Amino acid sequence: MSKAPGAEDVKVEQVAGLPQLRIKPDRAAIARYGVNVEDVNDLVESIVAGKDAGQVYEGEQRFGLAVRLKEEAGRDVGTIKNLLLTAPSGARAPLRQLADVAVIEGPAQVSREDARRRIVVELNVRGRDIGGFVNEAKEALDREVELPAGYYFKWGGQFENLERASRRLLVVTPLALLFIFILLYTTFHSARQALLIGAGVPFAVVGGVMALALRGMPFSISAGVGFIALFGVAVLNGVVMIAAINRLREDGRVVEDAVREGADLRLRPVLMTALVASMGFMPMAVATSAGAEVQRPLATVVIGGLVTSTLLTLLILPTLYRWLEREDKG
Repeated sequence: MSKAPGAEDVKVEQVAGLPQLRIKPDRAAIARYGVNVEDVNDLVESIVAGKDAGQVYEGEQRFGLAVRLKEEAGRDVGTIKNLLLTAPSGARAPLRQLADVAVIEGPAQVSREDARRRIVVELNVRGRDIGGFVNEAKEALDREVELPAGYYFKWGGQFENLERASRRLLVVTPLALLFIFILLYTTFHSARQALLIGAGVPFAVVGGVMALALRGMPFSISAGVGFIALFGVAVLNGVVMIAAINRLREDGRVVEDAVREGADLRLRPVLMTALVASMGFMPMAVATSAGAEVQRPLATVVIGGLVTSTLLTLLILPTLYRWLEREDKG
């Protein structure tokens, strides 16, 4: 992972480093002395937790009696190795002759998730998008790392949040566009004019994407939210323009005159709407404080998209309206 471009502060979760006492019975030696593995286990149990040896009565009260090694002696490997175990024949053998006693480095912690053990590799991604980094890292791991049976990689953290939010955006964005179209249709009672106003959405998307590219920002969830907000402002400007033209036509003006006069009347309102939104997002676009990584993509998308959508509303939308209405009359 440290070789992947963009990976910073790579570290592995510390799971080892705690000294442990390992006592491994030697079955061949145990057989020679005629003792059982259970006898060795009972001795080991007395070292660690204590072995039940009976009960003590004090009047009507009854207490369990456990035998265990002194705490200081239980920490001394030499003392543990010299503990004696009595065989059925009466011979006494030290524990070191019946088992392998050693201090090894064991796990300091065992982390689990969903009832499965896990080890975390943590890192920060800088200078590139998380999605592209993970895709490249997956290819490198599949190519260079062969995992044993039962092991697998799972990507979490911000990438997991990105995937979850992306799936939601795939549902929310079409629903938002559908809801906008329904509102436009109920307002103008014309599917053609609703689609005409909706034409501002692609132009707004172009501006937002160009703004992200110019600033070297990858697409993120905050940028996706900015696109949804941008759609609303772009549609609002289109509604203002088309409503003015329709009102002039209802007053008896021909299509050419209504389009020309409507575009002239709505020039300042459309520019004012775009400028107010742009100026409002400008501090977020240049923010450097905490949370700026979320604010900058959102504001960049809105400001860049408003530039292209405003040009569409003022120049292309009236032209398309005149062309569609003439075609409708012909």
